[in-house]
Amino acid sequence: VEVLESGGGVVKAGESLRLSCTASGLDFSSHTMGWFRQVDGKEREGIACSNWSGSATYFAASVKGRFAIAIDDAKKTLTLEMYNLGSEDTAIYTCAVTSLPAAVVNKRGFREIDFFYWGRGTQVTVSS
Repeated sequence: VEVLESGGGVVKAGESLRLSCTASGLDFSSHTMGWFRQVDGKEREGIACSNWSGSATYFAASVKGRFAIAIDDAKKTLTLEMYNLGSEDTAIYTCAVTSLPAAVVNKRGFREIDFFYWGRGTQVTVSS
């Protein structure tokens, strides 16, 4: 299984950015995809997860209301849409995959240990 992220970059505070994630070698319908981010010197934080149909999506309190998830089934791509970005959103964003249902991932608090496959991450920098 290979997980790939794309779309990172530098934006100004208040702007938006989209990060895409795709995974090869697995059955999307039976997996949950999650997004994590890590700021220098801090622990990695789980911020969003979704099943492939989009019927179950969850967000951490730190991004709820500002981030959304869009799914392109034809391209097998899950996109994290980030709006009204602030300097606190500057981090390395990583996509990961688990076979656990999204509801379980959310109930467990987006634990890293629950995810089996990881991308390499993409840098998002928000300038003031």
